[in-house]
Amino acid sequence: MMATVRLLYFASLREAAGRDVEVVDSAAPDLAALYAEAAARHALGWPRERLRVAVDGAFARWDDALADGSEVAFIPPVSGG
Repeated sequence: MMATVRLLYFASLREAAGRDVEVVDSAAPDLAALYAEAAARHALGWPRERLRVAVDGAFARWDDALADGSEVAFIPPVSGG
């Protein structure tokens, strides 16, 4: 099943992807597979175990299913100054 989702990239992921938002069509069964697709497409260097993922503004689990029309955010660790 194909889903159209809006991906949000933050901090160093935004720099690596060269954008902060993109809309993609994906057949990924879960959020982990969706991140793997994005990481391959943009050569993102963070392993997903170091990231947080959020769907529609709420933190989610990597094994959560992908839902059509969702907004998915990939959030790397952020250090303060």
